[in-house]
Amino acid sequence: MAEDKPFIPVRIAVLTVSDTRSLAEDRSGDTLVARIEAAGHHLAARTILRDDRAAIADQLRAWIADKEIDVILSTGGTGLTGRDVTVEAHRDVYEKEIEAFATVFTIVSMKKIGTSAVQSRATGGVAGGTYLFALPGSTGACKDAWDEILVHQFDYRHKPCNFVEIFPRLDEHLRRK
Repeated sequence: MAEDKPFIPVRIAVLTVSDTRSLAEDRSGDTLVARIEAAGHHLAARTILRDDRAAIADQLRAWIADKEIDVILSTGGTGLTGRDVTVEAHRDVYEKEIEAFATVFTIVSMKKIGTSAVQSRATGGVAGGTYLFALPGSTGACKDAWDEILVHQFDYRHKPCNFVEIFPRLDEHLRRK
């Protein structure tokens, strides 16, 4: 941790994907919001959508286009069943996938749930200068992803490197030369 660097809050949107939950019952979304705010970041938006690939991708694109959102965290729909389409929706919008996120998430999960970690398809990527991460729908998985990975990568003071320090360069390919 580089104490000589300032903390830079980021603006994070939370999308819960579920056919059954409402905001009142969204424990995983609540878990993410609490951690986002406790870390000093800003909740930029929050919604719940059903497991519908096109609707999820449309919401991701709308938030990517919103310059008041830096990061999108989705929870739910990363499993193996037929209705689990969040990963596909994320990949529909990614410009670049962050493959190592899935690997590191699996390592973190294995410490908690053993080989059951193979059932997660958590993913991360970048599009339009926005980071996107698809997390499983369990509160435990959301805690693990945030506490073990994302809280550090979204802290500008984290060494040797972090996601915040490269924000200005995420969309450099989109700018006119």
